[in-house]
Amino acid sequence: MTSMNRPKSQISTATSIAYIATFAALIVVLGAVAIPVGSAGVPIVLQNMGILLAGMLLGMWRGGLATTLFLGIGLLGVPNLAGWNPTISALAGPTIGYLVGYLISGFVVGAIAQLTSRTTKTADRAIILSVAGLVGVLIQYICGTFGLMARLHLDLGAAIAANTPFIIGDLLKIAAAVAITLAVMKAVPHLLPASARASR
Repeated sequence: MTSMNRPKSQISTATSIAYIATFAALIVVLGAVAIPVGSAGVPIVLQNMGILLAGMLLGMWRGGLATTLFLGIGLLGVPNLAGWNPTISALAGPTIGYLVGYLISGFVVGAIAQLTSRTTKTADRAIILSVAGLVGVLIQYICGTFGLMARLHLDLGAAIAANTPFIIGDLLKIAAAVAITLAVMKAVPHLLPASARASR
C-alpha cells in the first residue's frame, strides 16, 4: 500500500510545484504592462492582478509561494517587475512597500479564497472571491503607503492620496480576477484546495 501511495503523493507535489512556477511566470509576464502615473513614481501595473489570481486559484500556500517565487527570482537579479527591473533594484525605491504587500496578500487572498469550498453557489463564491481581492489590494495599499512614507518622507495623508489614481483600475482588476477564477473553477473544480474546516 505504501509503495502504491508514493507515486500519487509525488505527482501531487510535482503538480503543485508546476502550478507555483507557472503562476510566478505569469506574474512576471504581466510586468510588461506599466503605465506611470502621479508623482510618487508608482506605475499602474497588472502584476497585482496576477497575484490575486494566484491566491484565488491556488489557495493560501501555493498562491503565496507563487508570489514568493516571483519576488525571490528578482532578488537574484532576474528582471521580474514592471519595466523589467529586478526586485533587488527596488529595495531602496518608493515601491518597496507594495512589494511587501504583494508577498503578504498572496497568502491572505489564498486563505480567504479557500472558503469558497464551503459553498457550491456561484453567487456566494463570487462574494467570497471579491472580498479576498479587496482585502488583498487593501493590504498592498497599506504596505505601499508606509513604503512611500519611509522612502519619500511623505506624511500619512499625502502617502494615502498617492494611491487614489489606482483605485478604479484595481477594482476592475478584482472583477476580472473573480470572473476568471469562477470560470476556471467550473472547468477545473479541484484546483483550489478546500479550507481546513471544509476538508474535515
